[in-house]
Amino acid sequence: MANQPARWMLLCGYAVAMGLLPGCAAVAVTAAGVGMATGVSHTLGGIVYKTFSAPDTKVQRSTMTALGNMQIKVVERTRDGNKELIKARAADRDIAIEIEKLTPNTTRMMVTASIGSGFVRDSATATEIILKTERLVGTG
Repeated sequence: MANQPARWMLLCGYAVAMGLLPGCAAVAVTAAGVGMATGVSHTLGGIVYKTFSAPDTKVQRSTMTALGNMQIKVVERTRDGNKELIKARAADRDIAIEIEKLTPNTTRMMVTASIGSGFVRDSATATEIILKTERLVGTG
């Protein structure tokens, strides 16, 4: 019975250590949860992507409307097989959007916003383009 208080002190010490040590991990898990809650995925390279349950033509129209609403200038549009490639420009950002038809009713969208020389990525702008497109796909 003399070991009982020592055991409780040891357990409390472990609990405090476990609560303090992974502080950064808790922030990372929270940030990942917020990103996943919106249904938008990110890569470490700053590429943002989402898969829509909608035809590619609807996603393309919605993307062009979203860019217009955000006053982002479309520089070039090209088609390569089942992919639509859109290049746009906003301030010092070069934006590349790839809309890929996976099935007749499934479309994948990938957005990259590069700042300046292209080494720095702006995933916030890329995410906003996808979120605006998502709203338009849902309403139109």
